[in-house]
Amino acid sequence: MLRLERKLAHPPEKVWHAITDPAELAHWFPAAVKAELKAGAPIEFAFEGEDLTSTGEILDCDPPRLFTFTWNEDVLSWEITPDGDGSRLVFTHTFGRGEPAIAALAAGRNATGWDVCLAALEARLDGGTAEPPSKWLEPMAAYVAEFGLDEGEVVDGVVRFRRDLVWKTLDEVWELLTEGEQVVPGGEAPLRATNQYVPAAEVVVAEAPRVLEYRSGDGVVRWEFTHDSLDGTRVEITQTAVAEERRPTVLAAWHTHLDLFFAATHGEIICPWPAERTEELKARYAAK
Repeated sequence: MLRLERKLAHPPEKVWHAITDPAELAHWFPAAVKAELKAGAPIEFAFEGEDLTSTGEILDCDPPRLFTFTWNEDVLSWEITPDGDGSRLVFTHTFGRGEPAIAALAAGRNATGWDVCLAALEARLDGGTAEPPSKWLEPMAAYVAEFGLDEGEVVDGVVRFRRDLVWKTLDEVWELLTEGEQVVPGGEAPLRATNQYVPAAEVVVAEAPRVLEYRSGDGVVRWEFTHDSLDGTRVEITQTAVAEERRPTVLAAWHTHLDLFFAATHGEIICPWPAERTEELKARYAAK
């Protein structure tokens, strides 16, 4: 669950109007909304330029205090309380699909997106408009780190990382990983899929645009991309047969590598490799 809180210089009735009236929602909410304001009523969402709509149900409608509804399988809740001459707005976004750890991967981008929406809401309440951000990478990366979504783990002896790649298509992330070169079993692993801390040998699986595996020491490194229309794109990296004494180094290397890859998906190529950052991460993983 994401929880974002704002103190607003406006009475609860005005805030309620801004978060429930479709004409007001058009100024700050990420989708166009159609709904009858009562518990149990359906609610419909549509994005500009897209034919498909998504739906939900209003769960709570208690003006001017509580507005809660589902959006697909997620639950969004807006709670307004008086605060001096203004209001306190508490917004929560509860992820409702699949394995919680997987659903949470998108929390970095969702928190960033809701920050932008809430800034636009506040500007609308103040009688103005908010400028959309010119860059999304830095705030998303900051939330990913704050929530610990960049951390790796060792599961049954296998080093594993999972990261959200927002809405990039599979073809785009595969092109980025391989730099447009054809990858075949028996050939060399693409440079962007390797790093200096993890020895890379021949490719054993190349199933564009989803799976790349190559040998590394006695084990295998596997990159696997997944995508769906509701959750966007994710990457999972695993490495097998990593000796216990090398795990902090390998964890630090893939942690850094995925930070760089995530930046590259936003058009920012970071070079040279941040070796000091890798050493900091190595010490942190070793201390766990």
